[in-house]
Amino acid sequence: MPLSVALMLEGSRSADVLIVVPCLNEATHLPALLEGLLRNANGALVVVADGGSTDGSREIVSTLARGHANLVLLDNARRLQSAAVNLAARRFGAGRKWLVRIDAHADYPDGFIDRLRWAAAGMRATSVVVPMVTSGTACFQKAVAAAQNSVLGTGGAPHRHVGRGQWVDHGHHALFDLALFMAVGGYDEGFAANEDSELDRRLLAAGGRIWLEPQAAITYFPRRTMGALFRQYRTYGCGRARNLKRHPAPVKLRQMLPLAVVPSIFAALLGLVLAPVRAEALLLALPMLCWLLGALAAGLLLGWRGRSPCAAGAGVAAATMHAGWSLGFIEETLSLRRLPESPEPLRFDNASPSARDGDEPIFGSTLIA
Repeated sequence: MPLSVALMLEGSRSADVLIVVPCLNEATHLPALLEGLLRNANGALVVVADGGSTDGSREIVSTLARGHANLVLLDNARRLQSAAVNLAARRFGAGRKWLVRIDAHADYPDGFIDRLRWAAAGMRATSVVVPMVTSGTACFQKAVAAAQNSVLGTGGAPHRHVGRGQWVDHGHHALFDLALFMAVGGYDEGFAANEDSELDRRLLAAGGRIWLEPQAAITYFPRRTMGALFRQYRTYGCGRARNLKRHPAPVKLRQMLPLAVVPSIFAALLGLVLAPVRAEALLLALPMLCWLLGALAAGLLLGWRGRSPCAAGAGVAAATMHAGWSLGFIEETLSLRRLPESPEPLRFDNASPSARDGDEPIFGSTLIA
């Protein structure tokens, strides 16, 4: 085979792959992320579905797209990650076999796409998920990373550390058989969080098989402030409760424990209010004190083991995560809102990619109207 033909085939071996990057104000991470994706795309189409960024993210994508015909900027009017992936799949998935979801807030290893495809082919999996290791630069981020990389913050979820390859019922989303993804309806756009776990339930119910591939582990960059972390985990808790409403199932112990956090805080406050009348009411604060002191002590231990003063704050980060998750879960559980039915199968959009629903794809420097 002539060298030129071999190089052409090598460069197009992933032409049947659609890569989708949901994005909203990710200018800090986009340049390095897209450079790596484009270097390893091997013919795959990379779609950045932007939810209305105002930090320069769109300009970053547009500039890169002028030199890369396989990079697309797509407006995501609904702003949600679930809507971004579904929209890109409908618009650009026709004729492709694999869908890859990329988190703009993470770093991916070289050869990531190839590793996913090899795992899917070797294990005959319809979905490949990956471990996610958290890493931070600022001090609070390092505290969050220490918590999220430990049982303290994740309860020992298999995909939150690099272990062995195994069949799982959930993991950090990476690759899907696109036909199955479309057939089950893609992501439920009514979920602002936990849409990945909810989709996994439908994939498994449809006969899908989910493989956790340790050789494709990614690095995740956590929130930089306590407020942002709390809001993130409050949304996670809400999403988990919505998922259980649709797919009732026993809650694992590692998920049950954080549920008690908000009730324990309210009990402690009640004890403080009643203490002037009955001193024994202070006993109501014991559950909260045990949880808080336990989290802080575990954080100090993580900091000592890692020889990191910043990581010693992992207890504060974990307490923030627990409280946010607990509040979100309880709020959604008590909500009277009814969930819609499971999504209908998605259909490829065979029409011209005109500006529908406020989305206008940009190929290279050309606007497709």
